[in-house]
Amino acid sequence: MTKVQDKNAKGWRSRTRQVHSGSARSGFGETSEAIYLTSGFCYENAEQAAARFAGEDDGYIYSRFSNPTVQMFQDRIAALEEAEDACATASGMAAVAASMLCQLTSGDHVVGARALFGSCRYILDEILPRFGIEVSLVDGTDLDQWQNAVRPNTVCAFLETPTNPMLEMIDIAAVSNICHSVSARLIIDNVFATPILQKPLELGADIVVYSATKHIDGQGRCLGGAVLGDTAFCEEILRPYLRHTGPSMSPFNAWVLLKGLETLDLRVHQHCLNAQDIVGYLYTLDGITNVIYPSTHRDADSEFLKQQMHGGGSVITFHIDGDQERAFRFLNGLNLVKISNNLGDAKSLITHPLTTTHQRLGIDECDRLGIKENTMRLSVGLEDPEDIKEDIVMALKSA
Repeated sequence: MTKVQDKNAKGWRSRTRQVHSGSARSGFGETSEAIYLTSGFCYENAEQAAARFAGEDDGYIYSRFSNPTVQMFQDRIAALEEAEDACATASGMAAVAASMLCQLTSGDHVVGARALFGSCRYILDEILPRFGIEVSLVDGTDLDQWQNAVRPNTVCAFLETPTNPMLEMIDIAAVSNICHSVSARLIIDNVFATPILQKPLELGADIVVYSATKHIDGQGRCLGGAVLGDTAFCEEILRPYLRHTGPSMSPFNAWVLLKGLETLDLRVHQHCLNAQDIVGYLYTLDGITNVIYPSTHRDADSEFLKQQMHGGGSVITFHIDGDQERAFRFLNGLNLVKISNNLGDAKSLITHPLTTTHQRLGIDECDRLGIKENTMRLSVGLEDPEDIKEDIVMALKSA
């Protein structure tokens, strides 16, 4: 569908685009975007229906293909990311799967960073090989491994940075150059950084994927995903795949996510402030070790980090001094901070990656990635940080 363009949009700054981009008002002139809760659309005549299916009439056909509310979300997130185009999906994992499967065929080769969310690794480890697609895994921070892994038949590469949950930082520009040397597309899962803190397309990536369920919604209300890239990729490769396989976003969820985008900048920056406060406090506590946060990363002074990510984000990883039993006692002793595998929420959430988000990888692979039986992943919310600190102290005492 045709993007909605405001006559002043080109001069708008990022926070203005988050509020206004993509708004398409109906004849009623509503201020808040309308929710078009419809599965299908009617045509004025049979000729118009035929023209739309033939691509000769730019109108809506079926909400599995496109929908006015979903289109507004796509236009707005594309404007924020400064991408040529965007496609919405039903979830973040639908976005990850579609970004790869739409362009791959038997005999192709994919390179993936080893440190990935468990479901992303499942796609690389289990799904792609079923269809005759070879996958090579590399340590994402080792550029020599990337260089040695790519081949003439490498179609795409996939990574997340910061990584989940150990917050490794991977040089997007450097990996992009390696991928482009064999004409492969680089796909970045940018969910931890959000488009506020990191813009992979500006750094040379070809495709960006989001779980909009996380910071973009930011209040734990609905699922959603997005794939962003250039017009040729989205229109010629991705949209036909989405149209015929059907991982479409609900119009209601698109409306919720539009509301989330309006406040994304404000929330992400407050998340960062809260997380930085909590990080400093964790360093002072007995019983907590190995505190990891991007802005305090051991390579935080490196040039690529300064240019790549502008803020630390909402996630902190740390270790409890002890074994899994003590880690569970700590989790069970929390009151304000809730045990949940979600992140980027207004509420502070914590999970034990070894037994939740990364449990399918097994103990040996988790150990290789640095995920131990006492590893915690804390998504810092928007509460008063003093209350979060007090909750952590009480949980440590109970552990």
